[in-house]
Amino acid sequence: MTIGSQNDIDGLKEIGKIVALTISEMKRHARVGITTKELDDIGGQFLKRHGAVSAPKTTYNFPGNTCISINHEVAHGIPGNRIIQPGDLINIDVSAELGGYYADAGHSFPIPPYEPSLMRLCQYTHNTMMKVISSLKHGVKLNEIGRIIEIEAKKGGYNVIKNLCSHGIGKSLHETPQDILPVYNKHDKRVLKEGLVITIEPFLSTGAGYVVEQTDGWTLCVPDNSFVAQHEHTIIVTKNQPIIVTAV
Repeated sequence: MTIGSQNDIDGLKEIGKIVALTISEMKRHARVGITTKELDDIGGQFLKRHGAVSAPKTTYNFPGNTCISINHEVAHGIPGNRIIQPGDLINIDVSAELGGYYADAGHSFPIPPYEPSLMRLCQYTHNTMMKVISSLKHGVKLNEIGRIIEIEAKKGGYNVIKNLCSHGIGKSLHETPQDILPVYNKHDKRVLKEGLVITIEPFLSTGAGYVVEQTDGWTLCVPDNSFVAQHEHTIIVTKNQPIIVTAV
């Protein structure tokens, strides 16, 4: 969507804050011995208490309130009986709706005790996301997003998951612009406009450059034993620095 009023900004900030707080609440409860279903229930209850509803559940009939992916799962992991173990790499992705506005955010983190390399991957991916966000404003080419992600990944010694993209959002979960690639595409002539609402979500990998859908029809995994971190914010493009609506 493109912002049309202060009401739009306020509505996006409201649901954005709820999404961010849901992730924080789930992370606080993420520990060895808890199942991903129990963790998802905590997220679902938190959303409900704040009057918000799960966007993947209502939009796509996803079998969970949130997506929880572990280790070689990268995205769209279905909450279930899997028990979190020491050293697991967890990704929590929450998207929700309130008052007709949608926000989407994700966060990767390791469960102690963990390999330092996992924390570096998570931190580096977060820094890459923030570097992209700080570079965006009205008039910047859309393909700058992929260019920066690609450059930063290479600098850090990581690969980019090429078949997971950022996207437009706002009045529904996925809107135009679609297919905001995480790698540079010189043929993409689209330009960012003031008021545009999009997600920024790099997926950086220690190995594979793509993910494969599993037989459950949802879970996306790497085809090897590599690890992938994702961090995601929903932002509003302005003439200056973007507004991050999913910041607490």
